[in-house]
Amino acid sequence: MGSSRLTIGVVAPAKGIDRETADKVSRFVSEFYSEDLEIVFHPQCFLQHGHFAGTDEARSLAFLEYANSPDIDVIWAARGGYGCMRLQESMFERLNDHARAKAYIGYSDVGALLARLYKMQIGRPIHGPVAVEIRRDGGEACIRRVLDYVSGRSLDGIESSIRTPHPRIAINLTIIEHLVGTPWMPDLSGHVLMVEDVGEYEYAIDRKMFTLCKNENLKKLAGIALGRCSDIPENEIAFGMTYEESVQDWCHREGIPYLGRADIGHDVNNKLVVWGKG
Repeated sequence: MGSSRLTIGVVAPAKGIDRETADKVSRFVSEFYSEDLEIVFHPQCFLQHGHFAGTDEARSLAFLEYANSPDIDVIWAARGGYGCMRLQESMFERLNDHARAKAYIGYSDVGALLARLYKMQIGRPIHGPVAVEIRRDGGEACIRRVLDYVSGRSLDGIESSIRTPHPRIAINLTIIEHLVGTPWMPDLSGHVLMVEDVGEYEYAIDRKMFTLCKNENLKKLAGIALGRCSDIPENEIAFGMTYEESVQDWCHREGIPYLGRADIGHDVNNKLVVWGKG
């Protein structure tokens, strides 16, 4: 990205964060990136409405405000959780030319929002760490990956395990499974699909791969690459296959190339993937 000072706008399209976390991120940016970046947290990030960071309307309007603002260069998700699929449909119809010029960064549940934007060819969706990662052990290095990319200091945080001339996307396996057959699902013909997940049984990962690989449009993928599936619960009866063996098996059954392991996952080593680039 460019060398001029950029403004990152943080919104919470799913779950919220507390002010202490936001202050910690702001101090980090001020200490290490003050010449390159400014960061602003939308007040909506601190709302709570049950599970969500405010009502569906509040989350939608906050995203729309920052996306359409000429003063915001990058939209960064505060965190994942569940909620992006509940954003108001009318919001997407109101996105303007400023929204089309921005980068949008996040992962986990935010993958649904990235998919919708990608389908509409709005902005530059990027799979990458979210602001709340600063609370993890090693979290500063995690968010530095994003800030280095945005500021133009370094591209070292970009996923480089999968080298391909094909356009690629990275997304949570559960999220893309739920997008299949909906209007939010982009056409991924000729793409490399990189997937990861967290907290799912091995048999559940196998079942999700059934949904993906049996879909006629996804059979047109250039290939599937597998990120890390972490925190896998122990089943009462051992499934008998690792999650990698499941992914390989379904790719083989349906004639989709299996491309190996990708450096993405629900952890501090999660790398950035710019959607659409080879």
